[in-house]
Amino acid sequence: MRTLFNGEFSVDYGQMYIDSRAEADIHEGPEAGLHECFMGQQAGLCGAAVPGHLFLLTGISEGSVPLTVELHEAEPPLDFDGWEDIVETPFRAASNDTTLNEWDGEGRDLGLPAGTYRARYHCRGMDEAVGLRLEDEAVLDEYLLQFWPAPHESDRVVKQTSESAAYWHQFASELPQPPTPEELAEAERLTREKEEQDERERRERAEKREWGGRLPSDRLRSVGKAAAGLRTLDVALVHAVDEAGPETQRAIARWAAHRSCDVAGLSGADWIARGLAELDRGLPFSPPLDDPKTARNLLSSDPQIPHTVITRPDGTSDSQQEVALFSLIIAADPDPLKALLLALHAAAGAHGTGWHDLLTEVRSEFPETAHAPLPPETVPPKKRPHYGNAIRAVAVKQHPGEEPQR
Repeated sequence: MRTLFNGEFSVDYGQMYIDSRAEADIHEGPEAGLHECFMGQQAGLCGAAVPGHLFLLTGISEGSVPLTVELHEAEPPLDFDGWEDIVETPFRAASNDTTLNEWDGEGRDLGLPAGTYRARYHCRGMDEAVGLRLEDEAVLDEYLLQFWPAPHESDRVVKQTSESAAYWHQFASELPQPPTPEELAEAERLTREKEEQDERERRERAEKREWGGRLPSDRLRSVGKAAAGLRTLDVALVHAVDEAGPETQRAIARWAAHRSCDVAGLSGADWIARGLAELDRGLPFSPPLDDPKTARNLLSSDPQIPHTVITRPDGTSDSQQEVALFSLIIAADPDPLKALLLALHAAAGAHGTGWHDLLTEVRSEFPETAHAPLPPETVPPKKRPHYGNAIRAVAVKQHPGEEPQR
């Protein structure tokens, strides 16, 4: 025989515990509450229904009790006369880290090897030790817990004397049987399905808030962040142009490029005019527009090009000519919806505080979008991308390894 613990042990709510479960099993396994631990048992006092866990009850509700824990090589002799109440339960130590735990979770390692055991819990003085025991008060109840290797066998009441033990035996016998592994698996599946459904609904609500109270089409989702800027300004128009189809989308992208270049004073430059004509005819850009990096450099050096700064609705400033140049370049994107969303958003930026009038004009020029309600004239103060940075990003994609000029 080996003594694993011998001394006074603190209890709260008349409870102490033996636990051999790993952290993952504690968090993911069944709850080790009073009902769960005694389900399906005839014996109270020592609940063993949760695998790897024992729930031990005491007479006093708060204080410390004398406790001895022993490990035997074989079943020890039964001390029937020395103890008032005795119960036996099966116990499987799931690991070599079995601990004796207080109610608040503080534990002491018992050094019990992993394995399958029989546990015999002895009690005396339970009826006398009711309530709180102070440090200087006499001991009224005492406990002994013995383990020995044994195959699994149902719990049993070996001896019952006290009214406390009778109460807990009746409590245990009236509890339902614990759920089967199949029932636990089904409950886990239903819980997982409910969590997944809740998460889907949460994402859907959040997405609807972003998209003006309705879900975006798969086509809008496919263009990703390209819709974000225009959606902030006019989410109803974004839905409308999505429904209009690729031909209208391409037409609006070209229109937006023209309006951007007109308002920024770029249309009079020969190379910009040539680029607008190529865009209208669906031709690839000729130099310098075939190279966004070169085009942006020429923007600052061409005497035909004015230099103005516009203030966007969010209060930030940008070069009106850089914004318009981005609108022209991006309008040729192979994806008509992406080209429209980015070119029209850039055109709104090129119009500065007049963006609302531009988007109203879209509805007049393209009847397919007229059903979209007009947006308010103000927008949330969200910082918008700097179009010079966007043009440089396009340049880096076309010239990998080169540092864009600033």
